[in-house]
Amino acid sequence: VQLQASGGGLAQAGGSLTLSCAASGIIFRINDMGWYRQAPGKQRELVAVANSVGSANYADSVKGRFTISRNNAKNAVYLQMNSLAPEDTAAYYCYGDIVEGPPHGRSRANHWGQGTLVTVSS
Repeated sequence: VQLQASGGGLAQAGGSLTLSCAASGIIFRINDMGWYRQAPGKQRELVAVANSVGSANYADSVKGRFTISRNNAKNAVYLQMNSLAPEDTAAYYCYGDIVEGPPHGRSRANHWGQGTLVTVSS
């Protein structure tokens, strides 16, 4: 199973960006799917997570500005980021709690996508 993230880039303060992440491979079910971020010199932190029925949780710092959504048919998760601020600058990583493999050999594991860089200028 692999997760491929895209959509990072440069934005001005107050602007918007949308991140996308799609999982591929032999996937039976994706439980939680979400986004973390890591700014230079800081620890990785949870940004938002959504379960398989779309119930979401957000970091306090992004509530009201970011929206997470999923497309279960595409094994994908998205992060709509509005009202961006310089403190949102970070590498953003998608992850999935995935049940994978053929029927007689399934396993469950957390998978991570490659980081996608978001830079917000003031």
